[in-house]
Amino acid sequence: MKLFVSGRPAWVSIGLTLAGTALFALLPLWLSPYGVRVGQLFVLAAGLAVAWTVLGGFSGYWSFGNAAFVGTGAFTAALLQLALPGWPAGSAFALALVVAMLFNGLLALAIAWPILRLRGIYFAIAMLGVSQVCFELVSNIDALRGALGVNLIDIVPKGVRPERFYYWALLLATLIVVLVAIMVRHSKLGYGLLAIREDEDTARMLGVPTTRYKMIAFVISAMLTAMMGVIYAHNLGYITANSVYRGDFNLNVIVYSLLGGMGTIIGPIVGAGIMTYVTQVLLGDLLDTHMFITGLLIAVLVLAAPNGLYGIYDNHRLRMRRRKQEAQR
Repeated sequence: MKLFVSGRPAWVSIGLTLAGTALFALLPLWLSPYGVRVGQLFVLAAGLAVAWTVLGGFSGYWSFGNAAFVGTGAFTAALLQLALPGWPAGSAFALALVVAMLFNGLLALAIAWPILRLRGIYFAIAMLGVSQVCFELVSNIDALRGALGVNLIDIVPKGVRPERFYYWALLLATLIVVLVAIMVRHSKLGYGLLAIREDEDTARMLGVPTTRYKMIAFVISAMLTAMMGVIYAHNLGYITANSVYRGDFNLNVIVYSLLGGMGTIIGPIVGAGIMTYVTQVLLGDLLDTHMFITGLLIAVLVLAAPNGLYGIYDNHRLRMRRRKQEAQR
């Protein structure tokens, strides 16, 4: 895949991403432990949402089953670590992370050919089925320990607070996800995915290898999601099938993208930040009405801004440009 990252938009995006990451890395030094925990949830949500965007946002193939890759990545790493007793924690974690990403890439490749032949709601439902099948297999096969649960090794260095360590680990993983998404977006692959989103049949007629591009995006999205899942599992310390094959993962990544701006990279991050603040801070004490208020807020925002907050900003920018051009005439 040839990357056109020498263009100004790509380098600007990379520069802003690195600067933003540096600022966010300093937050745990001032935040309370609860604030750091909320920050972990935000960074995790942002990473998962951008990983989903590589396929769902760029190509328009909405997946309702990305929890399959979160859970499979987590259990692959956990079971491999059980098979490596006596290994140093850092080495075992690094090996498990790489193997989990590769295994999920192979899993995505195996199901890509039949499942990517579906479109629209059929693809979304099929992916939901994949997620449920993975959950049932892990839950019911004793060797996979989904019902009993698995303890993961402690990888927190001595002298570092666990909440800060996992915040920084999730932040680093999210940085990798965002940088990969930027490179995909500004590559030949990215332009091909956008063409598929607009009109797949026309894109194929114009010579875009639609099947191959979708498969590549699917594999990249799965591997990035698995990376986030492995770190999330270590943050939990003890996982069961229910704790990592979470149905809300499937829905939330779409909500974040819709709220912030579907098909963009900054949009899912903004959407994740807003929803994390609303659910964990504003509505943290309203557990009984939490889902109702959240759902109502999402419905209002989506109806008021069908293209997300980025769409509002983009429309405002276009109006200001037109006014400036009219004033110069």
